[in-house]
This record gives sequence, C-alpha cells and structure tokens, in this order.
Amino acid sequence: MGLRFETRASDSPWVDTVWTCTSEQVAEMTSVATPCWGLVFWQQEGIAHASISGPETATGKAPVPQGATFVGIEFAVGTWLAAAPTPVLVDRGVELPDATHRSFRLGGRRWETPGPDDAEALVDRLVRGGAVVRDPLVTDVRQGRQPVVSERTVERRFRAATGLTQSAVRQIERARHASTLLATGVPVADVVCGLEFFDEPHLARALRRYVGRTARQLREGTGGAIALDLDQFTTS
Repeated sequence: MGLRFETRASDSPWVDTVWTCTSEQVAEMTSVATPCWGLVFWQQEGIAHASISGPETATGKAPVPQGATFVGIEFAVGTWLAAAPTPVLVDRGVELPDATHRSFRLGGRRWETPGPDDAEALVDRLVRGGAVVRDPLVTDVRQGRQPVVSERTVERRFRAATGLTQSAVRQIERARHASTLLATGVPVADVVCGLEFFDEPHLARALRRYVGRTARQLREGTGGAIALDLDQFTTS
C-alpha cells in the first residue's frame, strides 16, 4: 500500500530520469526538493491528466490522487520550456489543458502522451519542435567544463535557465543522493564523509530541509509516503 516508484536513468542529454508510480490508499505524501522541472502524466478513474512540475526548493506535504498511475519525465538541469521559463515554475506546477489518454496540449500544439518506454521519443519531438530548449553554457558547467566568461555571467545564466543558484542545485542533489544511500543501508558516517557534509548535524539539517526525513527514518523506511524512489538506486 502507498506509493510504488520505479525510476530509471536516461541516455538522452535532455532528460535526467523517467519514473512511474502507482498510488493505493494514500492521500498525502512528503514532497522532496528537486532541481529539475518535469512533465507528469497520470490517469485516475479513467480520466487522463497532464501537468508541468517545477523545481522544488524544499520539502513539504502534497496530496496524492487515489488509485492513480503516473508517468513522469524529469528534464536535465539547464533545459526549459519555451512557453514557460523555469524560473516562473519554481515551487509550483501548472496543469495542462485538454489532456486525453492519447495526447496533451503544450505550447499551442498537441503532442502524443508518452508511456514509460517512449518518454525520450516525446522529448526528441519537443526539442525538434522548439518546445524544449537549453543554454549550452549551463550544460558545459554541469559537465565540469570551464567557461570562458566570468563567474557572474555563469551564475546569471544559470539562474535564468534553472531558477536556482548553482549552490542550491548542488545542495538539493547532495541531499537526495544522501537519502538514497541511507535508505540502502550505508552508515551515516560514510555518507557524511563520502558526500562531504561538515558533520552529522549538517547532514541532518539538509535531510530535514530537502527530504523531510531523518537518517533513521530513511534507514527504517518510516515516515509515510514519500515522492522519491528509495527502494533502489536509479537504474539505466
């Protein structure tokens, strides 16, 4: 009972992860901070829905549609929708109109609703159609390449593309990674050392702010439904 997540990595440079989820007898979940925006498709009682999810800067509580099945695409940091720049989506979502089991409306056009195995095909069409774009400078920075512009320019363009600072993105990603490690049994001290937290209280604060769980809750799988796949590491 609850939320059952499955998450996979993607070989598309435009996509971070693709996930599926089913909900049973759960009305509320803990949302988890994420630096990514996404597209979410779900069905409930035979009715299709689609929405844009923005980056989340902190944990919180969110309602869960009863008996729903979801497919989600988390886009790579540095990409954005031409019709809705990422900064305007931070800590909010937008439901898309006229969604059906076969298609949804985005940017004035209809697109085929994807399943979990053809998410990348949809993304390719969105990119070719100009609906999804990215800043190559942000991509280079994310891949560790040294830009030829000033740090101020990098930060300005990073925030324009993502709605977040580079520091915020790193902190969110580190907390999410830590929660996955803890859930799979990695000792707290090893997580602190491996992910370069200052100490255990620093880790605890990050988990509380971004994940809404303590290290013990993550190890024991307690605390209720959570919008994160903690059963396994992300698979390709």
